[in-house]
Amino acid sequence: MLEHIDPFNGTEVTDLPAPSRLAATWWWPKPQVGNTHPGASHPLGMVSACAYSGAYPTGYGLYDLSTEGVPERVHDSYVASGFTHFQQSGTGAIRKYYNYFRVTPMLEPLDALGRTFALTDEEASPGYYATTLDNGVRAEITVGPKSAVHRYTFPEHKDARIVVDLSMGGLTIPYSATVPLRAYLESLAPGQAQGEIVVEGAPLSVYLECDALSWRQMLWYDRRLMPAGARLDLDHIRPTTLRPFGLMWAGPSLAGQTIELRMGFSLRGVDQARENLRKDCGTGHDRFDKRLASTRSAWTDIVDGIHIETESDARREVFYTALYHSLIKPSFARDESPFWSANGPFAYDISTMWDIYRTQLPLLTALQPGKAIELANALLTISEQEGNLPIGYRMARGSDRFSRQASALAHTFLADLCQLDIPGIDWDWALVNMQADLRRTYGEDYLLTGRAHPISHTLDLAFGYWCTARVADRVEDAPLVKELTSLAVRWRNAFGDDGLLLDSNFYEGTKYNYSFRLLHDMAAHIADAGGDDAFVAMLDRFFGFGAAPVTQPGVAPSPEEMDAGYALGRFEGLNNEPDMEAPWAYHYAGRPDRTAEVVHDVVHQQFGRGRGGLPGNDDSGGLSSWYVWASLGLFPVAGQNVFLLHPPSFAGATIQMSRGRLTIETDGFVEPVPGGPVQHVQSVTFDGEPVPSWIDGTRLHAGGTLRFVLGDQPSTWGTDERPPSMPDPVATPVSTSP
Repeated sequence: MLEHIDPFNGTEVTDLPAPSRLAATWWWPKPQVGNTHPGASHPLGMVSACAYSGAYPTGYGLYDLSTEGVPERVHDSYVASGFTHFQQSGTGAIRKYYNYFRVTPMLEPLDALGRTFALTDEEASPGYYATTLDNGVRAEITVGPKSAVHRYTFPEHKDARIVVDLSMGGLTIPYSATVPLRAYLESLAPGQAQGEIVVEGAPLSVYLECDALSWRQMLWYDRRLMPAGARLDLDHIRPTTLRPFGLMWAGPSLAGQTIELRMGFSLRGVDQARENLRKDCGTGHDRFDKRLASTRSAWTDIVDGIHIETESDARREVFYTALYHSLIKPSFARDESPFWSANGPFAYDISTMWDIYRTQLPLLTALQPGKAIELANALLTISEQEGNLPIGYRMARGSDRFSRQASALAHTFLADLCQLDIPGIDWDWALVNMQADLRRTYGEDYLLTGRAHPISHTLDLAFGYWCTARVADRVEDAPLVKELTSLAVRWRNAFGDDGLLLDSNFYEGTKYNYSFRLLHDMAAHIADAGGDDAFVAMLDRFFGFGAAPVTQPGVAPSPEEMDAGYALGRFEGLNNEPDMEAPWAYHYAGRPDRTAEVVHDVVHQQFGRGRGGLPGNDDSGGLSSWYVWASLGLFPVAGQNVFLLHPPSFAGATIQMSRGRLTIETDGFVEPVPGGPVQHVQSVTFDGEPVPSWIDGTRLHAGGTLRFVLGDQPSTWGTDERPPSMPDPVATPVSTSP
């Protein structure tokens, strides 16, 4: 399936056909660009590598920093000053941009280092990136889990060179550079070198091998060669004292001559970096093709977990590209924590849980349950070592900088794993960390006053208590279950009499974007809001039923323009994450037909092919994984071990779930088109037995055959028997009727 993946998707400003129907009424507050990059990546690996222009936010591409509207350009065309490592994927303003160890193949003097070269003939596929610089050098890059391999093809030249710059990182736009605190670099032998930089408190080591044994190998500092020096030590670097430094190989090149540079990385010293390179790439020369084949195989194994049936090449490409983007992050780095000595699971680039906990982590759990367990144990170790379960976690000391976004999100992930009974977690240990974490930051206000502001944190914490009670029940701590359950009901304190959240400050949205979350007691919430009809009317206003089309923010929108858009109180249309689960709130009021209409317009109008094919920041696969689930006719209610059902957008599919193969079949399916008619579910069976608008997650993960009968009009399916509302985490789920 790799041939259907386009890593360039999402790298440019959103460029989708003009929306129609409901999609024309949705307002996009966040940047209209995917913020992805086309660089070589290994699934869930430490390392990525890509052309570096210094642009926001991955270091690749054309754009300046943007937090809303259409981003402005800093480059008119694609350029690069070299090739860097450790890019984010789809994130926005997280103030951590990596791009370390820039490698530049040059025919120019060292003084020209840092100039940009025009890029032509760019190519990208999973695990591979290539381009030609305007100096005539062809660059190819692949990566392993903890390594990168560069291959450069030179024209004939009397003084070609490969320059590695250890001094720079981050972006070239203002306030986004990274300055190493300490560094050392050592030339070991012809074609061998090693070094380390300490960036934001994290020691990042590299071991290098270069197959240019006939070329000169030299260290350099401040663009001046150190031909007799074998080691460079910099103990106290400051922004005012930083000078470029690195190493280089230089010599005459023949036309078509290739030079391979291999780099192993570690957060635990150069010896481990060397061993990581050996493990990833073996020994000897010319290892590029072998490493590329291994990385392609790794991508094939994970992407082949889902097969879809469609006659549309375009839709197939959108789907598999979304699946690819869903599985680049987080970065797994077992035995690599630089902050504590114990071996075991370690992960970073959890940027952020707020973006991924509802869709990407359930997808990881389904397709790669072993990796989900490894991530869960990494999170618990971080909590044990640093005092909290992180909302976001980067390759940096003191890396949890995301607490304003949300609270207690790891609890949702852990609760799903607990209910699915996937082995590999000490639940007594997990319970201790989960319970302690609920008291951090906003949790203190929640305990003292019954609510926390921003008010969305009240919902987070209430659900966190409910999820933790699930784990307490598993370890048979009945008194704790009772205590936690009594605290979980405080979600009601977040809402006013109108059924909407209280006025507060909200992260990247308004109270409307947060008011339609899938709570653990939706039946009570709908009753408090005035019943089914009143709740559906609120949802209809939110999703723009009967509303006029809107105009999206343009370049550098004014505060007045943004305030007017926010005042609409409208669905963000997958331009952002806060309301991505809201379409399924209709299920709990007996209106799955409305869910079908909304999801149809998102799936078929908000995602497309090409560089402009994403509606907003992909945020470590948060948006892409939403598309994967939604197009399959499934939506995971994170933390509740429930999947909600709606019309699939493919005639059929098979998914390798954690415990068995799930087959999705349809009867009466019509190939959908953007703006075209919506199909509605008439009935659903699972292994021949009728099912309502939801199915238990444990049952689905075991595999079976899910069969949808579809038609062009709404039916009574899903109108009577509702998805479970679970006020008591140990009680039998209760289905409610109108």
